[in-house]
Amino acid sequence: QWKNYLDVMIEMSKQPDQDGVCGNINGNQGDDTTQAIMARIGARVRDCDTLLTGKPLIEWTPQMDKMLRAECSSETRAAGKAKCTKYLGAGGNVVKSCTFDFC
Repeated sequence: QWKNYLDVMIEMSKQPDQDGVCGNINGNQGDDTTQAIMARIGARVRDCDTLLTGKPLIEWTPQMDKMLRAECSSETRAAGKAKCTKYLGAGGNVVKSCTFDFC
């Protein structure tokens, strides 16, 4: 349907230390919140862990900046920026976008 999207379903048996955007498959929904998942695995896939080739276009708009500052505390923004910078080893719009997701 969309030219720039790919929907994929992967079926696999449980693996040791398995984790991802759907949780860690331990049966405890309490530790599968967005915040808990991001604390465990981060908000972005590192370049070295991706299965895809190429680089995504990451845009950062003035509206996104305004929303981030209005809806995310400075402490949470700082924590997100530090974690994203450390995890991704990048800067610029990649870290801004990751921080936005973290918040």
